[in-house]
Amino acid sequence: MSTGKTLMFSHGAGDVTISSMRNWRIIISNDAAVSERYAAEEFQKWFNQATSLTLPLETAQENTSYNEGQVNISVSSTMGDEEIHITVENNQIQISGGLPRGVLYAVHQFLEELVGIRFLTADHTYIPDASELKIPCGNYTYTPPFSFRWSYYRENSNAPEFAAKRKVNTVTDAENLGGKTGQQLINHSFHVLVPYGTYGESHPEYYALVDGKRDTNTHGGGPQLCVTNPEVIEIAAATAIQSLTDNPHVANISVSQADTAAYCRCERCEALNEAEGTPMGSQLTFVNAVAERIEKAHPNVKVGTLAYWYTRKPPKTVQPRHNVQIQLCSIECCTLHAIDNPDCEQNQAFCADTNAWGKICNDIWIWNYNTNFRSYDLPFPNLRSIGPNVRYFLRNNAKGVFMQANGNGLTGEFSDLRNYLISCLLWNPHLDDQAVLTEFVELHYESAAPAILAYINFLHENVEERNLHPRCFPSPEDVGLDAESAQRVFDYFQEALALAANSEIQARVEKASISAYKAMLVAGGEIQPQRRRVLIAEYIALCKRYGLTHTAEHQAAEDYFEELHKQ
Repeated sequence: MSTGKTLMFSHGAGDVTISSMRNWRIIISNDAAVSERYAAEEFQKWFNQATSLTLPLETAQENTSYNEGQVNISVSSTMGDEEIHITVENNQIQISGGLPRGVLYAVHQFLEELVGIRFLTADHTYIPDASELKIPCGNYTYTPPFSFRWSYYRENSNAPEFAAKRKVNTVTDAENLGGKTGQQLINHSFHVLVPYGTYGESHPEYYALVDGKRDTNTHGGGPQLCVTNPEVIEIAAATAIQSLTDNPHVANISVSQADTAAYCRCERCEALNEAEGTPMGSQLTFVNAVAERIEKAHPNVKVGTLAYWYTRKPPKTVQPRHNVQIQLCSIECCTLHAIDNPDCEQNQAFCADTNAWGKICNDIWIWNYNTNFRSYDLPFPNLRSIGPNVRYFLRNNAKGVFMQANGNGLTGEFSDLRNYLISCLLWNPHLDDQAVLTEFVELHYESAAPAILAYINFLHENVEERNLHPRCFPSPEDVGLDAESAQRVFDYFQEALALAANSEIQARVEKASISAYKAMLVAGGEIQPQRRRVLIAEYIALCKRYGLTHTAEHQAAEDYFEELHKQ
């Protein structure tokens, strides 16, 4: 079941066998950190479930040297907070990592790669029969290239222990799970830095001049600021510095535009934007000025800003300071094709801007979209573009990636599969993404996997053949659904249900089949009334059984059910 993960281990005469480990111990230091002890307990628990071998967990005053017949689980002060190191020798195993999360990630990596365990979903861990396991000797050191990894699914926030196994480092402060990274998602912040409620009445000149008037609209975190006003620069910097002083654990702070197009057109702002060929000219000049002041008070903190909408194009000459992060948002992109696919015209502008930013900034952040926000439970053909996109981000100096998806509910079209695939790739972008996908389907759906894989292939190929380019708010037509294709989707899931070998597999297929029912309801064409009533009843029953709370980003499932009843 290769997923493309390549560790520096090779089988040979020096393999460690389970029979040779019967008298081994797990050793941690006497003053082990909370996450270090939890990591050792995780190793003990899962290793036992796979091998039926229970290794006693003991503490020792010294845990820095190898001793025969033990698994050393330790923290290395010389390693980064998420760096991991694994050494397997004939008579001992060393699993170490940095604090606070590296040591836990190292244990989970060992269990996955050398034992064969797969943490697939919050309620499904695949545990192989490893009673005859041979652990190859070797060394492995790894540092994840993305310091901020967020697969935005409610499954992670609801089950932080599972998120830790998926190495998603953005969802919990729990000490035993290593907490979350000090890096924060870059977002709109002008309304926080220079609040309109504080300064609007006394200093309207602090805010954007639009059509000859100072903007007063607070929609979207507005109004925008007059970013060339010297007083605005000082106030924004002072606010940010005070926030960082009050929150010393924070590693970055947003200094970024409001979510409106009403940016300042005053004479100074317009002159700078015209000279730089983009409204990002004045925006980035402002961010740089604030970042310079922040650095004096907090030299290790990064300053993040959005390259979004009208600011996505880089300026001609102004470049980000060394402590500035640039976050690009791919909301205009086609989700079927990879962002750097030269044949997809829809992605070319974003690709050109990302390439340009990658040349002048070594700390790029990405806000990427991985669901249909109009209909969480409708078939959505992006499973072939996730891997190429993540690798493209990496090539362009990305350090943080927010993969926005169905964060509202536990059920959406293949939310389980996408969460697994995305989190795997954010940890290691070099994985064979299609091999990861196939392995998940085969392990999770077992006997029903052939029909599920056939459906996934049909879904993507159908959209390709129709020359469609769905974005992240697609209609049924945008994802290639009509009466014929909706029926084919439905038939694939009926086949999968017929192949389910037991009730557990049947339940997993039923949960995934919600999308097939939705396809029939919204794109199935003329359906005999009685059959439609049956489809609606079965759809609603499945949604309630498997916890679908939202059918869209801004639509509760119960509201949609009411619409169906009225129809």
